[in-house]
Amino acid sequence: MTLNIGWIGCGRHATQMLMPQLARNDLRIAAVCDLDDKAAARAASQYGAEAAYGNFHDLVNHKGLDAVGMAVGPEAHHDAALAALARGLPVFIEKPPAKDLASAREIAAAADKAGKPVVVGFMKRYSTGNRIARNILASEAFGPVMGLSGYYMNEPAYFSGKPDYSSFYLHHCVHYMDLLPWLAGAPFADLSVRVNVSAPGHILVHLGFECENGAIGSVAMGTTQSRGNPTESLTIMGDHRRIEIQNIIHVKYFRHPPFKADDRNATLDPEVDTLCWEPNFTAAANEDHKGYAALIADAAAAFRGEPSAAPQIHDGVQAMASLERTTALIEQEFKKQKK
Repeated sequence: MTLNIGWIGCGRHATQMLMPQLARNDLRIAAVCDLDDKAAARAASQYGAEAAYGNFHDLVNHKGLDAVGMAVGPEAHHDAALAALARGLPVFIEKPPAKDLASAREIAAAADKAGKPVVVGFMKRYSTGNRIARNILASEAFGPVMGLSGYYMNEPAYFSGKPDYSSFYLHHCVHYMDLLPWLAGAPFADLSVRVNVSAPGHILVHLGFECENGAIGSVAMGTTQSRGNPTESLTIMGDHRRIEIQNIIHVKYFRHPPFKADDRNATLDPEVDTLCWEPNFTAAANEDHKGYAALIADAAAAFRGEPSAAPQIHDGVQAMASLERTTALIEQEFKKQKK
C-alpha cells in the first residue's frame, strides 16, 4: 500500500540521502516544505510533489497525508513533530530528535497520546557492518557482550566563526549515545569523560562507560580528523569472541582458532576460524551501506502499523538523556582545566 508523506526540509542531506529512499518503500512524496522557496520548488520538481510550502503548519494540513517526515534543525523537529502528531500523523525525525532532553520528552508524550509512532533517524543501527555485528551478538554462540571500544571522528565544527561544541554533541555524539547501548544490549549506567582541546573547535572526548548489564567500554569522539580518512571503528568483545568493524563496511569475527604452524593438516574451520566480510562495490547493485534505505524501510512499516524494529522517540529520549549526562561531564572537565 502506497502512503502519502509530507516532507519538511529540502536541504542536501534530505534530498540526497533520505528522500530517495521513500519511493523505494512505497512512500509517495505528496508535499514538501522549506523556508527556502527555491529549495522547496526544486525538491517538489525532483520528487513529483504536488505542493511546496514555506511553513510546516501548512504542510501538515495538506489534504490526504498519511505521514510526515523531516530533516531540519532540532528545534524545528520538536515543533513540527508536535504539529504533525496533533493532526494524528505518524512522524519520521532525523536525529537529533530535539534540542534537549525536555523537548524530546514532550515529543514522546505527544506520540503516546496520539498513539502514533515517531521514528528517529538513528541509521547507525542499520549501517551494514553494525547490523551484521548486532545479528552475531543475538546468537547464543557469542554469549554476553563484555566490552566495547572504538572511535567516531569528524572535522572541526564551527558556528559563525566561533567553536560550537553543542552542534558537535547534538549532531555527532548523539549517534553513539544510541548505538553503543544498542550493541551492548543495555542502557548506560555509569559514564566518565576525559577531554583534550588542541585549538578552538578541535576537541577530543574519551567517554568511558559501564552498561546496566555489566558491559564496559570506551569510545573516542572528536573533531580532529579529516572526513577524507576512515572515521569510524568499533570492537565488541565477548569471551573468546570478538567482532571488529572498520568504517562500517569491513567486518571481522574472531572466534577460538587453533595454532596452525605445527599442524600439517591445518585448514580453515568455519566453526572456529575468523570470518571476514566487506562489500563488493563492483557489483551492479544499488546498496546503501550507511543504512538510510533500511531505516526508511522500517519507518514505512511502522507507519503502516506493521512489525518494525525502527528506533522510535523513546529511544531518542534515552539517547538525549545520555547525551546530556555526557555534555555535563565535559563541561565539568573544561572547568577543571581552566583552574
